[in-house]
Amino acid sequence: PINVTCEVQQLLGNNRVRAVAMSATDGLTRGMEVVDTGAPLSVPVGGATLGRIFNVLGEPVDNLGPVDTRITSPIHRSAPAFIQLDTKLSIFETGIKVVDLLAPYRRGGKIGLFGGAGVGKTVLIMELINNIAKAHGGVSVFGGVGERTREGNDLYMEMKESGVINEQNIAESKVALVYGQMNEPPGARMRVGLTALTMAEYFRDVNEQDVLLFIDNIFRFVQAGSEVSALLGRMPSAVGYQPTLSTEMGSLQERITSTKEGSITSIQAVYVPADDLTDPAPATTFAHLDATTVLSRGLASKGIYPAVDPLDSTSTMLQPRIVGEEHYETAQRVKQTLQRYKELQDIIAILGLDELSEEDRLTVARARKIERFLSQPFFVAEVFTGSPGKYVGLAETIRGFQLILSGELDGLPEQAFYLVGNIDE
Repeated sequence: PINVTCEVQQLLGNNRVRAVAMSATDGLTRGMEVVDTGAPLSVPVGGATLGRIFNVLGEPVDNLGPVDTRITSPIHRSAPAFIQLDTKLSIFETGIKVVDLLAPYRRGGKIGLFGGAGVGKTVLIMELINNIAKAHGGVSVFGGVGERTREGNDLYMEMKESGVINEQNIAESKVALVYGQMNEPPGARMRVGLTALTMAEYFRDVNEQDVLLFIDNIFRFVQAGSEVSALLGRMPSAVGYQPTLSTEMGSLQERITSTKEGSITSIQAVYVPADDLTDPAPATTFAHLDATTVLSRGLASKGIYPAVDPLDSTSTMLQPRIVGEEHYETAQRVKQTLQRYKELQDIIAILGLDELSEEDRLTVARARKIERFLSQPFFVAEVFTGSPGKYVGLAETIRGFQLILSGELDGLPEQAFYLVGNIDE
């Protein structure tokens, strides 16, 4: 017998069903017997999952022996009821200047990192894992959905080095990893996000903890759904996506939320096909998020990393009553300066800098300094850049940008602001 788990999608009548396979279907032939498990896909949850790597079915794939499966949970559940939700607002400090200043993350919120191919989504998510998961006392769950196996392996090695996964005593680890990578059939990539989410929900609801849920990459969840959709006999919709796109996205996203018991703060990387933010997949994802961090190819090609677009990134937390007057004012002035610089770029391209008024030239000089100062060296990129990573606290960040805006640093060359931590450097 071949061991392939399938999830039934449609009952065709006459004892026939349409099912989606969760693993490779090599060797299946007509007339083979199938066994009805009589239950939905269930995966192990709780403390036993920490420090281990799972596939979509909740089977360990790290060769460290079996996992305690006394407590399991089905991967399909309804979202928490309206009255159970928790609505308090507070900020989640990341130590990344551009994020904390211009589009701060909400504790217990949903955050999306948007970007095309190769602008640094995975590096940014790794840095966030590094900065938050290490400082954060609670547990994290990482869902690798349809991404590169090599990156999953890098992350695992890195977590072992940093002690987030404790090799001596696995139970002391702080993270569970769930992978369904690019080489898996679409069924696995379509459900692996739910597997990771189910593990996170258990920590939230039963252990009443604050959980971090990292998903890289949520677009692959949609992509897998669209690969399967036509085979299940549905008519394709806009751009060839499945007609059930927003329903599928909603059923996943609505479960990622904070209740009175505990919170799930989720950080999701979102691949943007052909750098087009209006594509149905990223456009549907936008609707669910509290904060968006948009990565821009233009900044990446200038060598400014993290290549976060300061004018495109948004956050519901950037209100004076939440972040305070000082932070809000500084953020707005930084945005105004950058916006003005953007408007002047056409004039500069045609007439040159010298044709600008004195005031505009100052604005441009400051905007270029701000642009450089929004970059910063990452801990996870030390290997490539050779410069040590920097964590910059929120107060330091605000002080730095205030100094640039006030004009106290107009005498310094703009290169002095590139890839540094706080302003004193």
